[in-house]
Amino acid sequence: MTRVAAIDCGTNSIRLLVADVPPTGAHTDQLRRMEVVRLGQGVDATGRLAPEAIERTRLVLAEYAIQARELGATEIRMVATSATRDAANRADFEDMVRATLGRLPDVVTGREEAELSFLGATGSVDAAAAAHALQPPRPPYLVVDIGGGSTEFVLGNAAGVVAARSVDIGCVRLTERHLRDDPPAAEQVALAERDIRAALADVVGAVPVDRAASLVGLAGSVTTVAALALDLPTYDSEAIHGSRIPVGDVRQVSADLLAATRERRAASPVMHPGRVDVIGAGALILRVLMDEFGLPEVAVSEHDILDGIALRLGRAQA
Repeated sequence: MTRVAAIDCGTNSIRLLVADVPPTGAHTDQLRRMEVVRLGQGVDATGRLAPEAIERTRLVLAEYAIQARELGATEIRMVATSATRDAANRADFEDMVRATLGRLPDVVTGREEAELSFLGATGSVDAAAAAHALQPPRPPYLVVDIGGGSTEFVLGNAAGVVAARSVDIGCVRLTERHLRDDPPAAEQVALAERDIRAALADVVGAVPVDRAASLVGLAGSVTTVAALALDLPTYDSEAIHGSRIPVGDVRQVSADLLAATRERRAASPVMHPGRVDVIGAGALILRVLMDEFGLPEVAVSEHDILDGIALRLGRAQA
């Protein structure tokens, strides 16, 4: 076993996983944390990371660095994704990370982001299905990671990634661009849906989605939609991981979220406070892609790019 620390810094949240990684097979978690820092605040409009967003990220990153050292992680890797790739002042963020963590973040390409998400998501699909007494999803898998600034689409199987595309639609980006009212007006939702469909047309040009036998959905928007569809009394990762949500339930949850006020969304017992403002857009992305690609259900994974970072890092050290 190799004990490693993986940090995923996205547009909306920053997450830490400290895990023991064997040469083959599943990893064992020692610690998982997630904090919403909204690093991508305003980046779609300004092209720059806000100083206050960088500072929020620094404070959490400092805690993560201490915890990784205390738990004995021998290697640490921080991956930064969409918001950082897009920012004109990316160097300010990188300087902060180097001062806080002792090393630069890896600002990965959309392709590597997709590969890491696929590795993390598919490593546990069989075990997750068995926990729910379900048949495992059939490959080829279409893995979809709905983030704050971008969404990754990855087609692959046991041999690895066949094709991938990262497009600039995400729950934070679409909310800031279109869904400004509380609740958003019908024309705002229509404009957001137009952007989603345009991005999906780009995806189809790069990824043969018609070859997918199963949809595997990742990240907070998908898991929150699943928690709402399952009508859970509290957020329960074990109940969510490996669950299957039919497209009809996704449509209903998406419609309910987009019709709800912020106050009503915040009152949900499964809603993380940092997702209240952006969950409507995230649910809309999931609903539109399932309808557009004719996918009858989504297999929900709590494992994603964070797990992929840890697995690749640990096995590189073995």
